[in-house]
Amino acid sequence: MQLLSELMKDIVRSLGIWLFALSGHAAETAESTQLSAGLPIMYAGDSPQWLAGDHHIHSRYSVGWDNDTDPPTPILGGDAIYPIAMNAAMARRHGIDWMVTTDHGGPSHSKVHLNHAYPELLESRIAVPEVIQFLGMEFDTPAADHTSLIFPQTDAEIQNLAEIEAKFNSREPWPADPLKNTPRQMLSALAAMKKLPAPPLLIAHHPSRSATALGKFGKTTPSEMRSWNDLAPKIAIGMEGAPGHQAIAQSRARFEPSKLSQFLGKSRPRGIYGSALGGYPTMGGFDQMTAVVGGFWDSMLGEGRRWWITANSDSHTHWSDGGADFWPGEYSKTYVYALKTPASIFAALRAGQIFVVTGDLISSLDFKVSTANRIASIGQSLTVQEGEDVNIHIEIVEPTLPNAAGFSPKVRRVDLIRGDVQSAISEADHDALPRATVEKRFELSERRKRGEPVTMSLTVKNVQKSFYIRLRGTNTDEKEPLEDPDGEDPWRDLWFYSNPIFVEIEKVEA
Repeated sequence: MQLLSELMKDIVRSLGIWLFALSGHAAETAESTQLSAGLPIMYAGDSPQWLAGDHHIHSRYSVGWDNDTDPPTPILGGDAIYPIAMNAAMARRHGIDWMVTTDHGGPSHSKVHLNHAYPELLESRIAVPEVIQFLGMEFDTPAADHTSLIFPQTDAEIQNLAEIEAKFNSREPWPADPLKNTPRQMLSALAAMKKLPAPPLLIAHHPSRSATALGKFGKTTPSEMRSWNDLAPKIAIGMEGAPGHQAIAQSRARFEPSKLSQFLGKSRPRGIYGSALGGYPTMGGFDQMTAVVGGFWDSMLGEGRRWWITANSDSHTHWSDGGADFWPGEYSKTYVYALKTPASIFAALRAGQIFVVTGDLISSLDFKVSTANRIASIGQSLTVQEGEDVNIHIEIVEPTLPNAAGFSPKVRRVDLIRGDVQSAISEADHDALPRATVEKRFELSERRKRGEPVTMSLTVKNVQKSFYIRLRGTNTDEKEPLEDPDGEDPWRDLWFYSNPIFVEIEKVEA
């Protein structure tokens, strides 16, 4: 398969020179750019801290396709345009500690990963060492929408990705094979992933972007995600809470004609959700599966499932170049509590030690539950005896310096959301947990300085049932996140969400 024209080969040959220059710039600016975002500097060997990341980023190896050839010929930069190291450098500039390159697949694209994208990723790791860079792809999920497929850093990482992509990515075969695009094929893919010595992670992308209404889901359904989690709970771990493509209202049409205009006309829906595509919009920048209290996410947590949410850029082309995207970390961040090492970050993702935020609304979150002698934090479980009291502690910190839009938002309210944990349900497409409610709304005073911890607490008396709790907060006065109108300024509608903590009852025998 011929990947590149002679001109494109010249570009690849010149990449080493470009990376050398970039690495010098990286050494000069790593500390200053993290400080400019008001974020702590982390080095390997330090204690665990909140590390900002992005697991859904496209490079120029998200190729276009020349369909006049048989098989179709990949066109470098056809769908996303930036070299991997450029994405990493911009991620570093916006306070990102870790990232995943997740390029699209297509006919025989596994060879593109193996022969071209992966060597460039290795060079990028050298050029931008401040950002831990994982290998991944935007998996063309059989019978569903896309997912992040993220591999741990091992000597076999590219072989493992290429094998899974070649065997199970629904768009890999040419001619197209409908048998590669079925629910059975996806379960076979997960079974193969489980057999790997170092299994990957799988996170559903923009899960209800194809939804036609509230609760009317499209390509990715509740039953599919349940089946994935049933078979591989340590691999299929969650979904994007906040999708990418949130810069669409800021897009500057530098391409003639604009790629966005060709696709959406004059519409500018956040996340490329909503009426422009005949679907349902985001809510406060978040997917309805996350944003609705008592909705799909709560239904998963109410079964006791360890089902986590994330946020990302889905960066293809920056808004200043006519795209719909922010740079990694410019707007959305996924924080994990970990050491700044690949193994620790990967383990924290799997364990759900995660909170997500838009617009740098907060940079740190201390959220824990405790009894007299036990304690648990985000992603963990606390076992208590029936009748015990449970103490809840919340502490947020807002960055000291302005965000990428140049202003310093303040959290106006923090909501504590609680839901009962019950046994698994029989209806696989169930998408509601009516018993999930906002337990407490903490209204915050404006008389405080950014960078100073804000502390909240609550005690749940005489616990009789297992339950989970999670947090969200906002700079708006919305009691619930509203549907996002076409063309909304995303910087004025900011939220953060935590992943849950589970409280499990240990029955006292008579």
